[in-house]
Amino acid sequence: MSLNVPSILIVEDEGLIALHLQESLEKAGYTAVDPVSSGEDAIEYVNTHAHPDLILMDISLDGKLDGIGTAREIRKRFDIPIIFLSAHTEENCLARAEEFAPSVSSANRSRFPILLRRYRERWAGKTVFR
Repeated sequence: MSLNVPSILIVEDEGLIALHLQESLEKAGYTAVDPVSSGEDAIEYVNTHAHPDLILMDISLDGKLDGIGTAREIRKRFDIPIIFLSAHTEENCLARAEEFAPSVSSANRSRFPILLRRYRERWAGKTVFR
């Protein structure tokens, strides 16, 4: 979207969590587009709007697609980095998400230093992002 301020799409089916994420990102200086609550809505968004610079994706979502399936569909068509957010720690869930672990390239990491630093500080050892 913008060349100066990275934009982030939040895909989260819990309204209060989505709102909190949106407010936190905006306070940190990012553009957080209106959150969507299902995988189908996320796919529709990236198909019909300017592409966000990053997607924060919950693994458990409303609708037919979970976050991993949604990420897979988005990555088939677009090279948008995705970071998963989830309380899930089941091995099967984490193994399915690992194919996306390197999705934030080093070039994109430089655009999200505050977000990634906070993410690492808070969730180190508990994530699928490396």
